[in-house]
Amino acid sequence: MSDYNPPVKDMLFVFDELCDLKGLSSLPTFSEITRDMVDHILNESAKFTSEVLAPLNQSGDQEASVLTDGNVTTPVGFKEAYASFIEGGWNGTPFETKHGGMSLPWTLTTSLQEMWQSANLAWALCPLLTLGAIEAVIAHATPQLSKKFLPKLISGEWTGTMNLTEPQAGTDMSLLKTRAKRDGENYRITGQKIYITYGEQDFTKNIVHLVLARLPDAPPGVKGISLFLVPKFLVNEDGSLGKRNDVFAVNIEHKLGIHASPTCVMAYGDNEGAIGYLVGKENDGLRCMFTMMNNARLNVGLQGVAIGERAYQQAVEFAKSRVQSAAISGNKESTTIIKHPDVRRMLMMMRSQVEAMRALAYYTNSTLDISRNHTDKKIRDINNARMDLLTPVVKAWCTDLGVEIASMGLQVHGGMGFIEETGAAQYFRDSRIAPIYEGTNGIQAIDLLGRKFLRDGGSAMDNLISEIEGIDEELTETEDADCKAIQKSLREGLNSLRIASEWLLDPKNNDIDTKFSGATPFLHLTGTVVGGWLMARSALAAHRNLPNSEDRPFLEAKIITARFYADHVLPRANIFLPEITRGSGSVLALPENSF
Repeated sequence: MSDYNPPVKDMLFVFDELCDLKGLSSLPTFSEITRDMVDHILNESAKFTSEVLAPLNQSGDQEASVLTDGNVTTPVGFKEAYASFIEGGWNGTPFETKHGGMSLPWTLTTSLQEMWQSANLAWALCPLLTLGAIEAVIAHATPQLSKKFLPKLISGEWTGTMNLTEPQAGTDMSLLKTRAKRDGENYRITGQKIYITYGEQDFTKNIVHLVLARLPDAPPGVKGISLFLVPKFLVNEDGSLGKRNDVFAVNIEHKLGIHASPTCVMAYGDNEGAIGYLVGKENDGLRCMFTMMNNARLNVGLQGVAIGERAYQQAVEFAKSRVQSAAISGNKESTTIIKHPDVRRMLMMMRSQVEAMRALAYYTNSTLDISRNHTDKKIRDINNARMDLLTPVVKAWCTDLGVEIASMGLQVHGGMGFIEETGAAQYFRDSRIAPIYEGTNGIQAIDLLGRKFLRDGGSAMDNLISEIEGIDEELTETEDADCKAIQKSLREGLNSLRIASEWLLDPKNNDIDTKFSGATPFLHLTGTVVGGWLMARSALAAHRNLPNSEDRPFLEAKIITARFYADHVLPRANIFLPEITRGSGSVLALPENSF
């Protein structure tokens, strides 16, 4: 397994050129943030991830977490790494100082998350879930509950979990059976939850579980679900830990990947019932939990970027050192495989897609920052709509590509990639969960088409298409051949997105099953085109900065990579279009009993 080198220079380029770091710094919330501060934070995080987290990735995978008598032991070094993480104050970066955080933009926290997940995905899942739990508590918990639990969640002294899934209830939360019974001011929770990431661990003394459950008099279906905060240990009024609550891990799953992450089966209330505290209002739990889920979906989408970057770095290192076969052109001596055109093609495919994915993930988080912090309500609303539209795209498009890139990285290694010792196989195994958890990518596609596109009559998408169109004039003004080629490909891709949008909105195409059979191609079309737009902006920024740059090779590489994306990835948009407009009929044509 190769060393991990956090791509700090690439991250800063995206901040500066695509996320308008200067603009974010001009907002009152972020007025104390400087470019030098961002540079320092990224480099400090890079040091922590490369020196502490990355060396534990392969050993953690091999050792895995173990459950003994209800207690989880994580792999050697994991607990100590978490202690270093907390000591560095990394857990509280995006939260307001009044809650004990650092009030840094989510855009910056996104880059830190990418580093942690690239270095050691299984380890990084623990703080990822805690961030989401904090978001839900801030948004929906009472001041009293927040005062008791927020400080130690934000410091990382305690961790948080998300408890939705049950054996019979995955995507369909209406089937949820976990029960809550009123007990004075509190509630008693009974039931079982599965697939609970870090439901039990040895990092911290307490764990704060956010649990969906149903009250006895609740209405049926998803409208009768409430959200409860259920701590592993009850907390006294002075903040000290009290008695153990009636919640225990009874099993950990044996999984394809992320072996070091304990994925737990949790039993609530096998004895007297687990004490829980209502978060939000009764029967409003699913809406409250969506605060945590949306946070997690953006961070899971980032896992596609992270695993793609790690797989790319290792593939490049291997390709530069592996001697195999003579070059097609040149002498007959064996050479390093990076000189072979098809290997070069795979590396460029990996590189260009990772850069497009990073751009999309960071850009979407910048719209989140603007939607929460801009002084102009109109601008906040526009960015909130943009963030809502792109969240399922970040989650699904980036994680689907993450699997594709990890597989391609394995392919670059040839037979050596199929051998566990190289580490390439682990990236592929670890990548495969990301399209599944936090809402499968099929659900993300349905969310994009139904809730984010059709519901508002395509307004947010139309606004996005208009903004993408605005780059055409700037591309026209350049005399650069690469920018011209990028312009042509982007025009074609954007036209496919426009035609698809019009077709889906056309009242004549009113069969709902037909429309939704093309939901996934529509999501991939959106991701591909928006990624192309951001890569075009990258190329323009690099072209603009070239004359006065002291790092011409870096900027020239940006232009070449964007050109490759335009030549080899953007044309996929023209393939997705007929899948949406013509292919839906055959999706549903075969009778069920013929399968």
